[in-house]
Amino acid sequence: MKTALIHDHLAQDGGAEKVLQTFLEMYEDAPIFTLLYDKKNALKHYSDHEIQASIIQKLPGGVSHYKWYLPLMPLAVEFFDLRKYKLVLSDTSSFAKGVITSPDSVHICYCHTPTRYLWSDTHQYINELKYNKWLKKIISLILTRLRVWDKSAADRVDYFIANSKTVQKRIKKYYRRDSTVIYPPVETNKFYISENIEDYFLIGCRLAPYKRVDLVIESFKKLGSEYNLKIFGSGIDEKRLKKIAKGCDNIEFLGRVSEKEKAELYSKALAFINPQEEDFGITPVESMASGRPVIAYRKGGATETIIEGETGIFFNEQNLDSLSEAIKSYSNYNFNPQNIKEHASSFSKERFKREINNFIASHLNN
Repeated sequence: MKTALIHDHLAQDGGAEKVLQTFLEMYEDAPIFTLLYDKKNALKHYSDHEIQASIIQKLPGGVSHYKWYLPLMPLAVEFFDLRKYKLVLSDTSSFAKGVITSPDSVHICYCHTPTRYLWSDTHQYINELKYNKWLKKIISLILTRLRVWDKSAADRVDYFIANSKTVQKRIKKYYRRDSTVIYPPVETNKFYISENIEDYFLIGCRLAPYKRVDLVIESFKKLGSEYNLKIFGSGIDEKRLKKIAKGCDNIEFLGRVSEKEKAELYSKALAFINPQEEDFGITPVESMASGRPVIAYRKGGATETIIEGETGIFFNEQNLDSLSEAIKSYSNYNFNPQNIKEHASSFSKERFKREINNFIASHLNN
């Protein structure tokens, strides 16, 4: 069966890219259609696969400054010729679902979320832009046009898969479509329980403002030298975060780490901290696969993956006092690493492949 994989863009490594890599294991001969790709990233992960990029790839700054071409992305994705493919599998949080398919094909969309800056986070997105109010008004007009297109694009999808119940609710609200929840794949077998737990809490992610690492840093500044924090990852917010943490000997930035180093960090941490609202959240599951509990903000995907009191604890308000109290309360719990790891196995890659295969088989001939 001729299958095509559609992905928004290959400009970074994140949860969506882990889903794509798993799809490629399932459909080894399927080409990848994407708006653009970073060649270094493509060589690392997709060297054996055909990649067909849109016209944006060839435009000036099309890869390094692809956000310049936001108004062109709907047109670019509609140019993909998918007439010869029976199964079209899109993996998206923005434009990939808008491809035009043939009447006898089946388009299944694995949706990480309805496009955040068009729907749930649009006002926050505009407010955080570092432009004057007139330019922001122009951007708002562009987003309005894109929002109309995005709803039309969602109507083209035959079947939706949501990556969590949180996303399922958004799909219903913004697209008025039903969906089936299949949680993303986590390579739980790469993580292990350590016999030696060290005296630090851990957070790791792309260092971007919405990840709320600043809140965690401020909490550890307040808690003082008795509580240690390690931070792995890099990103656009790194400079600001280091400035906030300046002079705090109990806070350590590790930068980018290898997969081996990350597994060791998880396994020896007291707990992993997840202060942001995620659609699903892979890193908390990776921590649990290492037998370590999670301290998480009680919203989004974390509420679906963490069992309170058994695999982690929640804080209710995204503020300094609420998070600090949760961190201090950690010592009141007696977590069982083996039980935590066993729970994490329910989000494994093998489970994901099985559920995806069953879903596709049941819908191909409908």
